[in-house]
Amino acid sequence: MKKSRSVINFSLLTCLFSFLFACEADNEYSTWPCRFAYDNSTHQDATLASAMDVNVPGIFCMISESVRGGVKYLTFKNNHNDASSLAESEEEKRADYILGLNNGIIVGFQNAVLDDYGNAKFMAYDVQCPNCVRQYNNTLSPSYGVSMNDNGIATCGKCGRKYDLNNGGILQNGQDGDSGLEKYAASTTGPFGYISAFRHR
Repeated sequence: MKKSRSVINFSLLTCLFSFLFACEADNEYSTWPCRFAYDNSTHQDATLASAMDVNVPGIFCMISESVRGGVKYLTFKNNHNDASSLAESEEEKRADYILGLNNGIIVGFQNAVLDDYGNAKFMAYDVQCPNCVRQYNNTLSPSYGVSMNDNGIATCGKCGRKYDLNNGGILQNGQDGDSGLEKYAASTTGPFGYISAFRHR
């Protein structure tokens, strides 16, 4: 009987630790809305591709959506001032993209932190300054976007806080209690392949 209780207690502890570690992993990602999946093998967009190359970390691309003349476009702009815009296909329109909290995400391979296999890690960030969003208690129509420089530093246009895109979006300046950029679960199969960014569920 004692042996059975030990086995049960060990199993419960194992489950508890697994749950705690799973929660810790979930906490890495934002609960803000994001749903984006795109096949760049079809479009061959060079601006987007520049941020999808594991061999060239440190290039980040901002993705947003716009409507011109009744046509939906995806706009890509990287931190080296390359930009492009492509009309969405009918299938892409039906996908009904959600690009972060206010129509914008940033994707790219960071160069300061490696993944578990020693490779540059692919990241997706929300373009909104999370500290301004919380300070002004506005998640419905925020306009606290960041801009990027060629060193991978994103700066909020409202408060001036700076975030390091090459290092998990951590805050470089600010006050106690401030947080880094919101992150989404992201993956890519390569420059002219598939890319996705989603809110972690």
